[in-house]
Amino acid sequence: MSYGPLKVRIYGDPCLVAKSKPVKEVGPVERMLIAAMFETMAACKGVGLAAPQVGINEQIFVVDTGKVVMAVVNPKIVKSAGSELMEEGCLSIPRVLVDVKRAKAVWVEYTDVENRRVKAQLNGLLARVFQHEYDHLQGKLILDYLNPKDRTKVLSQWKNGSYTGKVLGENDDYRTKI
Repeated sequence: MSYGPLKVRIYGDPCLVAKSKPVKEVGPVERMLIAAMFETMAACKGVGLAAPQVGINEQIFVVDTGKVVMAVVNPKIVKSAGSELMEEGCLSIPRVLVDVKRAKAVWVEYTDVENRRVKAQLNGLLARVFQHEYDHLQGKLILDYLNPKDRTKVLSQWKNGSYTGKVLGENDDYRTKI
């Protein structure tokens, strides 16, 4: 069943900086939201999408790395190890790429769509995407990883359309940049 793509909120929307609330139980409404989020993420060529990015401040996000597809509710990062710097893009800050240092591996807990609690160790791209989407639930964006001077410069250029930094093209796939 198709629920149609949702509107992705763009930087400046208050939903993107608000801390999300836990979900009491995954029911029909949450499953419909998750299905619509998967459609939206696919339509935008994304690899992850958090509920705040579609205007809903609940602890839900979806991931599709091309190898792993998952819906995550009420996530926790229990432990992390290692670190690596990598460029990341975000559907809510179109075309901007930021170098973000993240853990290489994370041990996580979350609830799945069947209300089962899952514990897992994630590595590589999946660990990075999980951390990126988890940040959204905390009201944190990739721009928050920049120093204040660089953040101001990037935002100023991005807002007036003269951004000259690292850019994703109109047809680029976010799967290659997160």
